[in-house]
Amino acid sequence: MRGWVTAMVWAGAALLGGCAGMPGFGGPAGNARFSALQANCGPATDYGPQAQSVELTLYDAYVAYRHGALTQAGYCAFQNDIAVHYRARAAGGPEAQRAWAEYFNAQRVKALDWRAPVDPTLRGG
Repeated sequence: MRGWVTAMVWAGAALLGGCAGMPGFGGPAGNARFSALQANCGPATDYGPQAQSVELTLYDAYVAYRHGALTQAGYCAFQNDIAVHYRARAAGGPEAQRAWAEYFNAQRVKALDWRAPVDPTLRGG
């Protein structure tokens, strides 16, 4: 239960932090910013209705990368792994959707854990 609450707190903080705009990518969330995030590591993936959640997660990881808490290779591996899991979800049935949700929630928490130490907007101060 404690882990779930922690994840929800981090997710809320990330959403608030994401509203402030994105330095280096020209402002608020949207197709141009998401394309720029994905362009760092190869071909873009179409996440359909999941795009906004994936964009926020990639942005959190990008902030950690930009501040030296994550290497470019680590950022790209993270991004590419999400794309691989998303495509597997799209190819499967209900069990694949459940697996994607569990996997993606864990990745969301991981990205926030990387970002929090380097971004004061996520530290409540």
